[in-house]
Amino acid sequence: MTVHVRRRGSHSAEEVVSRETMDHFVAGTSPMQILALTTPGANFASDDAFGLDTVANTLYVRGFNQTQLGVSLDGIPMGGQGFHNWNGLGVDQMEIQENITSLTMSQGAGALDTPSAQTLGGAITFTSSDPSDKAGGQISQLFGSYNGFRTYGRVDSGKLNSSGTKFYAAYARTDQDLWKGYGDQQEQQANFKLVQPVGDRGKITAVFDYSNFEQYNYLGLTKNMWQKMGRNTTYLKPNYELAKQYAYYAQNGGVPAGLEGVLSNDEIGDYAYDGTQTQRNYLSAITGEFQLFPNVTSKTIAYAHVSNGDYSATNPFLTSPTSQVPMAMETGHPDVRRLGFVQNFDIHAGHNNDIKTGIWYENDRFNYPMMMYEDGVNTPHSSIADFKNGTTWWSDSFNTNTFQFYLQDTYQIIPGMTVEAGFRSLLQTTHGGTSVDNTASLSDWGVYYSHPASGSLTAANAFLPHFNFDYHFLNQHEVYFDIAENMRAYDYSAQSSSGSAWSGLGSASNPAQTVFDENKKSLRPERTWNYVVGYRFNSHFFSGSADFYHTDYYNRLAAITSGSTGNTYSSFMNVGRETMNGADVAGTLRPLPGLAITNSFSWNDATYEDTHLPYNGGYVSIKGKHQVYYPKFMYKADVSYTWHHATFNFNTTYTSARQMTYTNDEQIPAYWTSNLNVAYDFGKVGFAQKLKTSFGITNLYNQNYIGGVYGAASVAGDDNANLFVAAPREFFGTIAAQF
Repeated sequence: MTVHVRRRGSHSAEEVVSRETMDHFVAGTSPMQILALTTPGANFASDDAFGLDTVANTLYVRGFNQTQLGVSLDGIPMGGQGFHNWNGLGVDQMEIQENITSLTMSQGAGALDTPSAQTLGGAITFTSSDPSDKAGGQISQLFGSYNGFRTYGRVDSGKLNSSGTKFYAAYARTDQDLWKGYGDQQEQQANFKLVQPVGDRGKITAVFDYSNFEQYNYLGLTKNMWQKMGRNTTYLKPNYELAKQYAYYAQNGGVPAGLEGVLSNDEIGDYAYDGTQTQRNYLSAITGEFQLFPNVTSKTIAYAHVSNGDYSATNPFLTSPTSQVPMAMETGHPDVRRLGFVQNFDIHAGHNNDIKTGIWYENDRFNYPMMMYEDGVNTPHSSIADFKNGTTWWSDSFNTNTFQFYLQDTYQIIPGMTVEAGFRSLLQTTHGGTSVDNTASLSDWGVYYSHPASGSLTAANAFLPHFNFDYHFLNQHEVYFDIAENMRAYDYSAQSSSGSAWSGLGSASNPAQTVFDENKKSLRPERTWNYVVGYRFNSHFFSGSADFYHTDYYNRLAAITSGSTGNTYSSFMNVGRETMNGADVAGTLRPLPGLAITNSFSWNDATYEDTHLPYNGGYVSIKGKHQVYYPKFMYKADVSYTWHHATFNFNTTYTSARQMTYTNDEQIPAYWTSNLNVAYDFGKVGFAQKLKTSFGITNLYNQNYIGGVYGAASVAGDDNANLFVAAPREFFGTIAAQF
């Protein structure tokens, strides 16, 4: 953790990452990646250097992944941060990185005022910059490995009139060829923000954000595929003939010549010709912040988010009817619309009381038709265009209503000592599921059971308490503890996926609808009790902190294989408890002006308690087994040095082995990864008020390791192609100017 994190607002069970810290990294790097590189207890991995690949991005904070954390931007709820974004919007798609002034992570039990139905652990709050009072602009240009480039520009209007009206408009475009295989990943973003003061009583803020991510994918691998075929193995494009050969073996058994004993038939089926995704997002919001009375302030947010896209992949288990090629392009065309509002009040009651209360309501509509497109004898169907005349296999539709209320009181006992107590109430109801299923009439496509199911589920809890104590004493010391109960509402997703109450259920002999109806009788929302106790010390020479945390995780949900031997089927159910203990220790030395040396160590012992997990017609015990995908140990070191106009930053992270199955019989190997960045600020040059150049190297020592993970874990065995190899060493140079 750099000195800038520790000296700019971190307090109690919260950590703050400043704009200055983000500037130590390659321009355009995902804020989630920067958070993990600079904060104990956080782990981020991906398969591209920027951390922008929406499939492979994997964030964990003290054992909770990005779909279990509350996330907001300027108070606007951002929902789940995982791939497909059924009910949310990822940070990399909602705000250009340079326009984020800071991010705050509540590592404890979350924050009551965060509007979220996903929170089981902490919460992440992003704050965007306001328009400048003075007219001006910024521009930067990056060039990098694999034909990488990134262009960023921003124009600030300055104050336009006596009332103080001001705005900015910004645009960024990032493009880089894949470091292996065919294609590139291109991201375009635009942000607009207008601020209109209303006398001395408040202000109105309007924002509009746009993003268009068009990305060729990297192939998800089993550990065996990575070890036997190497880090560069990926989709088979542009070798169409080889893809047809692999598809033939996938459907008929066996493996191609030369791969006997190397890959299994299942792994041959994991290969495909092509895979891409295009995501388009539009976010608009109006915020009114006013002082209603001398002791009462109000913040009202009305927002709308519309998203659509094309998620394409060659399916080697289908057959194109006309050409009889043993594969076809299948494309999901998701359509998301979120509408909602947030109303918060802050009431100063006397000298020692600060009362906060508020409500949040959101309606989320989600549609997902799955279309099939024929591959030709000599030419495949495009995965990023020409989505006409497709054949509908099935379609899903969901509608969700969410309501949250919170109330908290912060009381100052004595100067420097505060106690905070409050609660939130959460209610979410989701209706929907399969709306169309044409499986029975599509035998010429070679379709298989599509798991159609529909129905409603409600998650509700009227009292989720939160308690915090914080004491600053002797100027440099702070102790705190934090306790809270959280509940996570039910996820939903396309019926062909897994990991939700509506998806991947049943079998051809045990219909998904029957399984859903039976599950509904016993399903309970996931809940956690989180406890954090910590100490922090700050001085000019040294800053340090130590946290210990404990979590009791109830009603954990998982996709499992149930039923008796010979009649197994896929299900989704509560599979018992999990217990987590952990500690984070960090310290920053500042022995010389401009020099900061930071080290941190994290330990996490998260173990399952279930002794009777259904598996392949029987049961297995996973009691005492470590949680999947989160490391038990992490070590981070960061050296930052500023001398006159030059800045140097070296960052390294050790991540211990991660379990990849519930029985812990397979592990993702441990790894080290390091980054180096240097920059020089030339100051005022000509008409530029500030001219700066920087040079960065990611994965400095070119380590070959598994980065991101997407999808549910297996109970046992290396049979899940959901591992993504991290990007190799890459070089980037940037020149930036302010006017």
